[in-house]
Amino acid sequence: MNWLSKLRHRWSHASDSRIAAAGLFQHLPDAALLLDSQCCSLEANAALRRALGPTAPVRRGMPGERIFDPGSRAAFRRWWEEVHPEAELTLLPAEGRQPMLVSPVRLLLEDGTWVLLLRDVTQRHALAAQFAEADRLQVLGTLAGGIAHDFNNLLAVVVGAADQALLQKGLEADLAIRDDLQQIRQAADRGAALVRQLLAYARQQVLAPRLVPLNIAVRSMATLLQPLLGQQIRLELRLDEPGRHVRIDPSQLDRVLMNLAMNARQAMPQGGTLTLQTGRVLLLEPLRAEPEDVPPGRWTVLEVADNGQGIPKEILPRIFQPFFTSRAHQGGTGMGLATVHGIVRQSGGYLLVESAVGAGTRFRILLPRVDDAPQAAPEPAAVEPHRAPPSVPPPTEQQTILLVEDQEPLRRLAERALRKTGWQVMAAEDAEDALALLDDQQTAPSILVSDVIMPGMDGAELATRLRQRWPALPVLLVSGYAPSIVSGGFGESGVEYLAKPYRPAELVEAVQSCLRT
Repeated sequence: MNWLSKLRHRWSHASDSRIAAAGLFQHLPDAALLLDSQCCSLEANAALRRALGPTAPVRRGMPGERIFDPGSRAAFRRWWEEVHPEAELTLLPAEGRQPMLVSPVRLLLEDGTWVLLLRDVTQRHALAAQFAEADRLQVLGTLAGGIAHDFNNLLAVVVGAADQALLQKGLEADLAIRDDLQQIRQAADRGAALVRQLLAYARQQVLAPRLVPLNIAVRSMATLLQPLLGQQIRLELRLDEPGRHVRIDPSQLDRVLMNLAMNARQAMPQGGTLTLQTGRVLLLEPLRAEPEDVPPGRWTVLEVADNGQGIPKEILPRIFQPFFTSRAHQGGTGMGLATVHGIVRQSGGYLLVESAVGAGTRFRILLPRVDDAPQAAPEPAAVEPHRAPPSVPPPTEQQTILLVEDQEPLRRLAERALRKTGWQVMAAEDAEDALALLDDQQTAPSILVSDVIMPGMDGAELATRLRQRWPALPVLLVSGYAPSIVSGGFGESGVEYLAKPYRPAELVEAVQSCLRT
């Protein structure tokens, strides 16, 4: 006999059983309301009183629908009168809490009263939303990765060709052509930035997280932000002491702060106050928030708050969606907050927002508490006087670069840039072609420069094969698709990474850096 059957049985028998049933009713795990035949309240159990809070007491004789949010009362009446099998209704929210979504079930007792059982389905909806978001991110991540790889290959050709054209002799006199080439290069840079934003939103970036002293990072960014905010906006710091460390890529933390601060500036055209605040919070139960719930745990908090125009309630749930913007006429791309959200989530944290029109906006970044003791910074190496810094000797005929790139236009541009610097270049269109070039060669090339994503064997596997033969071979992997670098062993000793699109000068510099180390 389950507890509902026990409740019905005891309520309908002798007085001592009624007392026991009343005790069972009070200790039901779900919120419950005892109603008379006219759907008026008789008694609320402890779980329902906790859910409603002290500001919404249940009084005897009160219509049953009064425990629900006004928007759900008509739906409850229809459900009650028409005996619908299922419904989802919203309880009146307790002060300071998110409203609870419940599915009602009713049980008729033999004395003509009803037990209205209210099963909390909020968590079920939250889980469904999280699964949907995970599926969407997986699809977007795959799409963004493919776009990044193919689009960055195209952009690398555009950027490289524009740079090479700008170096042509005789072009100095034709200012119109130079201006056109500069416009091409700037447009390609903007396209590359958009691809990086897509990867950030899809949580597909290559991050370099380390322990960062949060207060020091905030103070450092504040010195950069104040001139950008202008004289009408006051920057206020409220930093919790002692300061905490967080594990995050410091460049991405700066990017998050810069993006949120610039959003705040646009929300305060007449001036105002931007507050950067740090703190900590201990959650003993999930925190229901927008856009997603935060699980229990110990969190380090970074807040960015303004007293500007605020965000209308109807668009607040959409602000983290990619390409959604309310400032298209001001040149907004709709990727700023989407990028910030992706960076925070990929770093293991959560980004929450609270806003009201005319009252400003507060973003809270919750990052996992770090209990590791921060490592002391290494002492700077002493530099002997009159000793020149290490440099790369000029290339000689013996220094040969093995260049592997399946995109012919990009391969030609890269080969031209490297040859102009003085290196010998062996160019191959794929890994198999590169291995064939080295079949009869006894000496190792000076360095392998290879794209990662190629037909057949990828660049990471090629690097592994060649380093089995020549363990000390320097490797420079090139790609516009970040996840492939991670799976291909990015971070191994002697293996460096260059992101596409790159300029010819950046390729030369990356090769020099690999040879120097």
